Amino acid sequence: MTITLQLVQRRGWNAWLYAKFLLFQRHRHNQVVLETVAGRPLVVLPDVLNPALFFTGQWLAEEILRTAQDDNALISAGASLLDLGCGTGVVSVFATQQAGRVVAADINPVAVRCARINALLNGVESKVEVREGDLWTPLANEHFDVVVFNPPYFPGAARNTFEQALRSEGLSERFAAGLRDHLTGDGCALLLLSSVGDEAGWLEPLLRQGFTVEPVASHSVAGERLTLYRIR
Repeated sequence: MTITLQLVQRRGWNAWLYAKFLLFQRHRHNQVVLETVAGRPLVVLPDVLNPALFFTGQWLAEEILRTAQDDNALISAGASLLDLGCGTGVVSVFATQQAGRVVAADINPVAVRCARINALLNGVESKVEVREGDLWTPLANEHFDVVVFNPPYFPGAARNTFEQALRSEGLSERFAAGLRDHLTGDGCALLLLSSVGDEAGWLEPLLRQGFTVEPVASHSVAGERLTLYRIR
């Protein structure tokens, strides 16, 4: 019964998400648009998820900004940071205020171009290196103090470029298996998950790899709860 209910809820969410795309995003999805996130300009190219319309990327960037001066800041001053699945690069742009070095990576070549444009637009192109590739592939043996990941929430194969930001197969296991190889000794990951996605499917592989999982921030919007987890 519980599994059936979860499936119904997820199907309902998928329908709502698609309706939202049709109502708010479709007319902007195939053209270049300019958004403003926490006072910073952000170009969104076609086939790149818009963080201002789908909330997650914008909230994560704002959380980084909000905690920048706290004793428990999400990003320590001078830290090296990896922005996995960077999309528009919004997290990378805000992370430069704290991080000493930022590497952004995405499998979508349009997102890679978009992130480079936004780094240039915000005057942080010398602090952000953007790379194209699948998950850990473009990172060789590099280690980071912080790995930030706002992953695709839903299991299943992406049917188009837009859905690459929403769906994936086996990505949670590959992320968990490779994470330790890309963290410094005291490093951590910041993983953003949604209550309407497969949270357990992302957290359980990390626990099996021996990581500890701690929720550090949450936000609710339109019936969706976003939770940011610190992984050590």
